[in-house]
Amino acid sequence: MRPVLTVLLCSLLVPTFLEAKEKQSNPNIIVIMADDLGYGDVSCYGATELKTPHIDQLAADGLRFTSGYCSASTCTPTRYSMLTGTYAFRGKRTGIAPPNSPAIIKPGTETIASLLKRAGYTTAVIGKWHLGLGGKGGPDWNGQLKPGPLEIGFDTCFLLPTTNDRVPQVYVQDHRVLNLDPADPLWVGTKKPSPDHPTGKTHRHTLKMDWSHGHNSTIHNGISRIGFYTGGHAARFRDEDVADKWVEKSVEFIEQHQNEPFFLFFSSHDIHVPRMPHERFQGKTKLGFRGDSIVQLDWCVGELMKTLDRLKLADNTLVVFCSDNGPVLDDGYKDGAIEKIGKHRAAGPYTGGKYSVYEGGTRTPFITRWKGRIQPGISDQLVCTIDLPASLAALTKQGLSDGECRDSFNVLGALLGENKAKGRDHLVQQNNGNNGTYALRVGNWKLHRYDRKSARNVTVEAQLANTKVPQFQLFNLTDDPAEKTDVLAEYPEVAERLKTQLAKIIEDGRSRPKK
Repeated sequence: MRPVLTVLLCSLLVPTFLEAKEKQSNPNIIVIMADDLGYGDVSCYGATELKTPHIDQLAADGLRFTSGYCSASTCTPTRYSMLTGTYAFRGKRTGIAPPNSPAIIKPGTETIASLLKRAGYTTAVIGKWHLGLGGKGGPDWNGQLKPGPLEIGFDTCFLLPTTNDRVPQVYVQDHRVLNLDPADPLWVGTKKPSPDHPTGKTHRHTLKMDWSHGHNSTIHNGISRIGFYTGGHAARFRDEDVADKWVEKSVEFIEQHQNEPFFLFFSSHDIHVPRMPHERFQGKTKLGFRGDSIVQLDWCVGELMKTLDRLKLADNTLVVFCSDNGPVLDDGYKDGAIEKIGKHRAAGPYTGGKYSVYEGGTRTPFITRWKGRIQPGISDQLVCTIDLPASLAALTKQGLSDGECRDSFNVLGALLGENKAKGRDHLVQQNNGNNGTYALRVGNWKLHRYDRKSARNVTVEAQLANTKVPQFQLFNLTDDPAEKTDVLAEYPEVAERLKTQLAKIIEDGRSRPKK
């Protein structure tokens, strides 16, 4: 009987052993998403007016993409598509979310977090959220803030709930506002709560950073914001401390889960307005607070990489560095970004930036590093943040149904720099929400489509001006990477082919082929 028992026990233990072995073989994954960081904003992509040594080292140790994209040129739609693997223009309310937005991604939606959780990962998002919280009525700021990240696959979260130029300036930990005093309830609204409520208009003389447009409602920490709020004083943070808090909570998460596969979405708020870096970074560059915020972001990257080294996790961690959209200089505050720009070119060689479907709006720094697995180098393969769900599902051997991640392509081989691996063959770009502004890149052809027949001004310095444009424009990125010359009249057959392809992608409701 003993040999039989031994065989039986072994047969029971082998699957468990293999599962544990496979679980251990899956790398930890950290996605670092910068905010409003342009292609030319870091030194490894050509910046000469400031230095980003930690991001540069990440690129030197890994793969630097020259055709790495986000899928939209504003924050909410890019974050939506990165998490869900589906173009944001297919969803509802996917434009820049207001302070009281309900959860945009509904519970039960397959996301990058739920896929990795299914694969045995512990998952966290730390940093800017800006995808809404709560049910149909919006956030219950004094109660449970659900649904939210924990209902779409994250085990834990530590958030800036909206974006810092919008109220309220509080942290959300899991389902609640952190340090909220019930005796001082938090109220968030769209209308002035009382005639004597201080705003950027009525108390402009008290501001430590003046506004240029739009950011002139409730004042907190000497900076006026979009929207109104009262109360919650014990829960409010100081702008200068936000980046430190993201690093503190991220290091804590990594330390707690160093012995199991973990996924960390480090969602930085740098370089978004209001740019108010910590005092130790202020004045570190000659570009003003915008440049100083880039240096602060670089420090954040360095602290995360040092943590991996200290815990001996670097060889088993895939790091992805990207941005949610391209750059903007004056985005509502007088912070010196335009006046001190000098020779710096935030979008690198490209035209446009945030709010634009020109290359500067969506082509951003994109770096992958996995020591010992990814060979250092430069890749011209076309990859996008929207491809992370399908690619990481493939890495961790998780299946996708046809209804999930409908525009996410498995470009894992390209992300890992495998020999002869290809990226995607086309990409749809959008500006914000689903307002009918698109671009389609296929190879080196780029078609613009403006259903409203107007577009943001193409200069980074003055993007808020609307300019009349033809509904369609065509550019050859090989000859004209800055998209200066519309060649639609010269290549009508190419334009028609791309118009048809773009219309089909929009109408089909998906671009990832069905099984």
